[in-house]
Amino acid sequence: MTGDLHYLWFGAGLLAITGLTLGLGRWARVGLGLFPLWAILRAVVQLTVVALLLRGILAVPWTVAAFVLLMLSTASWTAMGRLKELWHGRRTAVVGVLTGAACALVAIFALRLVDLQVRYVVAVGGIIIGNSMSAATLAGRNFLRGARARVGEVEAWFSLGATPSQAHEEIGREAVRESLLPNLDQTKSTGLVTLPGAFVGALFGGASPAQAAQFQLVVLAGIALAMTITGIVVTRLAGRTPYVVPGAG
Repeated sequence: MTGDLHYLWFGAGLLAITGLTLGLGRWARVGLGLFPLWAILRAVVQLTVVALLLRGILAVPWTVAAFVLLMLSTASWTAMGRLKELWHGRRTAVVGVLTGAACALVAIFALRLVDLQVRYVVAVGGIIIGNSMSAATLAGRNFLRGARARVGEVEAWFSLGATPSQAHEEIGREAVRESLLPNLDQTKSTGLVTLPGAFVGALFGGASPAQAAQFQLVVLAGIALAMTITGIVVTRLAGRTPYVVPGAG
């Protein structure tokens, strides 16, 4: 199959899968509209740009810092939009994403679990930052949901003289726990139920199965650390609100 024909076939297949997703969503009345299509189209454009950028980044190592900063900025901006209903939600999202991702990446490279090379910084950085963004969104929205459902409990704590942090402490714990469980479930089933992208990608890149497994384990441990830190930071900052979160609607 020639290059042009290959890309045409690939594009048609991608559209077919996306169309099936849209059709099923409409049939089940999920309410997402054309959002799956929009998400895939954005991903196509963004990954094309990233692929072109990485050619230059891998050739000029110092540019990796700017690329990691771009990833952090994009992740923070996305999380900001999801947590705007929280007290100081935008600031909370940024602090949570930056703290979780930075701590995990520093730990990974400081312990020399992965060589400090441009390709590893980009690969590990992208995975860790993306999961920090997810953790901020999940923990923040779980916190908001819990605070709305337990308004009476929070008011009771305030009436007893508790600080905002004390009044929201248990809600924050539950929010973090619920945000971590899906990732931890996936981690414990790795190799039995799923073969994660980092493992498969390392294999395709020429690494031995043992090296690919080591790389994947570092990624999984880093994700768990980043998501835990992000979730704790987000819920602790959100729990400082001096106000009772109003119920939905």
